[in-house]
Amino acid sequence: MPQTLPERVRTAFLRLFDPVARWAWASVVANSVIIFTGGVVRLTGSGLGCPEWPRCTEESFVPHSSLGIHGAIEFGNRLLTYVLVVVAIGTFVAVWRWSGTNRRVRRLATALALGIPAQAVLGGITVLTGLNPWIVSAHLLVSMALVSGSVLLLHRVTQHPEPTEHPPGRRLAALAYVIAWAAVVLGTIVTGSGPHAGDASTERNGFDPEMWSRIHALSVWALVAVTVALLIVVRRTRLVVPVAVLLGVELAQGLIGYVQYVNDLPIALVAAHLVGAAVLMATVTWVLVRAVDVRTVEPARQRAGSVTA
Repeated sequence: MPQTLPERVRTAFLRLFDPVARWAWASVVANSVIIFTGGVVRLTGSGLGCPEWPRCTEESFVPHSSLGIHGAIEFGNRLLTYVLVVVAIGTFVAVWRWSGTNRRVRRLATALALGIPAQAVLGGITVLTGLNPWIVSAHLLVSMALVSGSVLLLHRVTQHPEPTEHPPGRRLAALAYVIAWAAVVLGTIVTGSGPHAGDASTERNGFDPEMWSRIHALSVWALVAVTVALLIVVRRTRLVVPVAVLLGVELAQGLIGYVQYVNDLPIALVAAHLVGAAVLMATVTWVLVRAVDVRTVEPARQRAGSVTA
């Protein structure tokens, strides 16, 4: 029998905050936070605060006083990796013990767990190459992929068990996701060509920052245009709220981008823009999975009950 609206709301609320969903939420938050702290490392010129890896210096895993505040900031970012490890392991165990688990969800949790040590190694390569701008960009993009994957995991462990038909706008949602990734990649190119390299001695990628800033802005405007079209298409469906939120995030992110550009990239606005990129990736993934990934995850106890019935 179909659930009434109050029952559906109650079921959705319980699924959103059950133990496995809490771990999925923690994965989204932790992978977003480390994007911010990594940005703080770069914006404060602390990228080589710990000049070695995996040790901070040749003699020690922890910074000594001669490294100053830069060593403390870089080491703090490294410590956050251990928090990510704990979250990844907790999420992995929760998913494998969850009554509603299946192969897709287990594979996703495994991939997210393996992504953390891979990201740590890439961070080490970043240090050992003297903050090569292309490696720095790859380091950020992996974090963005982990945020996106964490949102997908959250969706798959909280979606409603009743069958759902595909809403309209699937292709536009997929296009928005692709353009969002293009905008983020172009943003890393702009970052690699401008200031805030992470260390005064770090070389830049040699690209013209003004030209690539304009190309990056065009990608953002393309994303906004596609999102507006998507909002019109889904205005009478369950996707209207996620798409409206996505449009709001895009406009806010675009505003921050223009303001930071005309004000010569102040550190606070650059940090806000970086956080906005993580929020954008999480939101555009949310829209995509709501539009495309409609296969359901039915708890094992419900499947067993339906068989015995």
